[in-house]
Amino acid sequence: MDSFTEERVIFLREEINRHNNLYYVSNDPEITDNDYDLLMIELKNLEARHPALITNDSPTQRVGAPSNESFGRVEHRVPLLSLGNGFNLDDIQSWHQRTLNLLGDSEMEMVCELKIDGLAVSLIYEDGIFVRGATRGNGVVGEDVTMNLKTIKSIPRALSGARPGVIEVRGEVYMPRSSFRVLNEERLRNGQKPFANPRNCAAGSLRQLDPNITAERPLDIFIYGLGYIQDGISFQDHWSALKYIKELGLRTNSNNRICATIASIEEYYQECLEKREDIDYDADGIVIKLNNLDKQYFLGSIGREPRWAIAYKYPAERTTTTLLEIGINVGRTGTLNPYAILEPVAVGGATIRMATLHNEEDIRRKDIRVGDTVIVERAGEVIPQVVGPVTELRIGTETVFSMPATCPVCGFSVVRMQGEKGAMCPNLQCPAQFVELLKHFVSRDAMDIEGLGEKICGLLFHAGLVQRLSDLYKIKEDDLLELEGFGEKAAFNLIRSINESRDQECQKILFGIGIPNVGQETARILIDRYKSIDSVAFANEQDLVEIPGIGPKIASGIRTYFEDSTNIEVLNELRQSGLKMAIQISQDVEDLFLQGKQFVITGRMDGLSRNELIGAIRKVGGTVSTSLSSKTDYLIAGEQPGSKMTKALALGVQVISELDLLSMIKMERGQ
Repeated sequence: MDSFTEERVIFLREEINRHNNLYYVSNDPEITDNDYDLLMIELKNLEARHPALITNDSPTQRVGAPSNESFGRVEHRVPLLSLGNGFNLDDIQSWHQRTLNLLGDSEMEMVCELKIDGLAVSLIYEDGIFVRGATRGNGVVGEDVTMNLKTIKSIPRALSGARPGVIEVRGEVYMPRSSFRVLNEERLRNGQKPFANPRNCAAGSLRQLDPNITAERPLDIFIYGLGYIQDGISFQDHWSALKYIKELGLRTNSNNRICATIASIEEYYQECLEKREDIDYDADGIVIKLNNLDKQYFLGSIGREPRWAIAYKYPAERTTTTLLEIGINVGRTGTLNPYAILEPVAVGGATIRMATLHNEEDIRRKDIRVGDTVIVERAGEVIPQVVGPVTELRIGTETVFSMPATCPVCGFSVVRMQGEKGAMCPNLQCPAQFVELLKHFVSRDAMDIEGLGEKICGLLFHAGLVQRLSDLYKIKEDDLLELEGFGEKAAFNLIRSINESRDQECQKILFGIGIPNVGQETARILIDRYKSIDSVAFANEQDLVEIPGIGPKIASGIRTYFEDSTNIEVLNELRQSGLKMAIQISQDVEDLFLQGKQFVITGRMDGLSRNELIGAIRKVGGTVSTSLSSKTDYLIAGEQPGSKMTKALALGVQVISELDLLSMIKMERGQ
C-alpha cells in the first residue's frame, strides 16, 4: 500500500465527516448529494481494497453526525441506520442479486417507499402516550427534540386502538412545498433572508432551542418503520408492521407498494419519478426494503448501512446556461478556488447565478471555457455545480481559463505546491485568508461563537478590530456599538458568546486554529495522545506518523505549522486570553487506571455497540486503535474475530472478551 492511498483515505474521511457535520448539524451543506455520494463511494472502494485503513470513526462506519450538546442525548435502543445508495438500475440489480446470494434464495418480496427528503427521527410511546422524540444523530445517540416534535400536528400525543406498553417508530420530518413557499414569501415581506430549500428549513426548524419557533413552522411527518415494540407483539414482515403503525393513528405514506421483481421496482421508480412534481413534498428517490423481518435480522448491517435495504436515487436536476466569467475565492489556507458566474437560470425551483468549479485541474480536465454553454446540476437542491461544457455549441469566441499569477486580494505572486491540484497565495497575512480562518475559528465545530457569521467576521476585520485570532478576546461592547448594525442587545450577546468560548475543549481550539488537513477527528486523536496543544507543537514528525489515523501528509503539515513563529505567537496570545490549551481532567487520576493501555476491537459484540465500548475504554484513560501490533495491550474479541485473533496470539497480545473488559472496569471502580 502506497502513502498516497493512505493520505487519500485520510483526506476523504475528514472531508466526508466535515460535510456530514454541515448537513446534519449545521443544516448548511456545501456540496450536492451527488458529490457527497461520489466521495463516499471512493472511500468505500479504497477501504474495501485496503481493510487495514478502516477506522472506527470512518464515515463508512458511522451514521450522520454528532448530536448538538445544546440538546439532551437520547440513546437509540436499536441503531437508526442510514442507507446505501444506488444510482441506476445496474446498482439495484447488483444489490438484489447480492441479497439473494446471502439469503440462499431465488426470489424475495420487497417493499418500495418514497424517499422523503427531510430529517429522520424516532418517536417513543409508553402506554400509548408520546414521551420522547429524537433525531438520528450518529445513529446510536441522537438529540432530544421531544418538545419540538410535540408541535407537529400530525404526531398524535396518544395512540389509537390496542396500545403496546412501549413502541418506538421511525419517521421523516419534512416541510410541504406549499407551506415552504408561503413561509418564504412571508420572510421576504418582513425583510428576512429566505430559506434555501424545504429540507434545510425542516431540519433547522426541528432543531430550534425554542419550541415556540418550531411551532410557527408548518412541519409534517411520515412514519416509515418500526424500531422497537414491547409486550410480545411481533410481525412477520415490514408491510404488516406498517399496517399496524397506521392503525395506531400514525401517518404513513400511501404511495408504499409491495414489489416482487426488479421489473416491478423499476416500474414503481419510473411512476414516482414522473409524478415527482405533483406531490407536495420533496423526494429524492425511492427506498427498497426486504419485506421479511426475520431475513432482515439475518442479513444485519455492514458499517453504517443495513444489508436489507437500499435507496434508489433520482437523477440530479440539470439545465444549461452561459458561463459568463470565472471568479476566484481565496480560502483560509491560501488556496485559490475558482467559481462560475453564470447567466441566471432556473434549476429545481431556484434561480442559479453562481456554481462551483472545484479546482483548476477539474476545469482543465473538463475543458470548461469562459463563454461556453455549460451544463449546470443542482442535485439535492444544495450548491449547484458545473458538470461540463456543451462543446458542439461553441462558436469560437470562448476563452481558455488561466489561474491568475497573483492573489486577487493581496497581490502576492501565487505558488504551486507539489502534490496540490491548484495554486495558492503564500502570504500568511493575506486578508482573505485571515477572514476565512476567522470564520473557521468561530464556527460551531470549533469555538462555537454564536452571532459571528461570515458578514460579521468580515466587518470586524475591515474595521480593524480583529487582525489576529486573539483580538476577538479584546473586543469591548463599545467597540461593537460603533459598527453599523450593532445595537446594545446584539453587542452584549456577542461579547457574552465570545467570553463563553474561553471554556471550549482544547481539541476544538486545535481544530479551530486551522492547521491544514487537521479536521475534528484528527484534532481529537492528537489531543487524546498528547493531552495538550503544546505537546502537539513539539511532537516530531516520526512520532506523529506512527499514530493511527495520522499519515505523512498530515504529520508534515503539523510540523510546518508549528515551525512558523507567527503561529506560535498566536497560540501564546490565545493562552493569555484564557483559552484552555490542555485537557481538563475532571476525574481522579486513580479513575484513569487504563491510562496508556492500547486496545483493538474485533468481531461482533453481544452487549455494547463498538462505539459504546470505545467510549467506556476512553473514559478510564485507554486508547483504541484499528491496527494490531506488539504495542497493543489487549485485543477485545467478539464473535467471528477473524485474522486479528491469530495475529494477537502470535504476538502474545492478551485476548479478552467484552465481558472481561466490563468486569475489569467494575472491579477497578469497586462496583
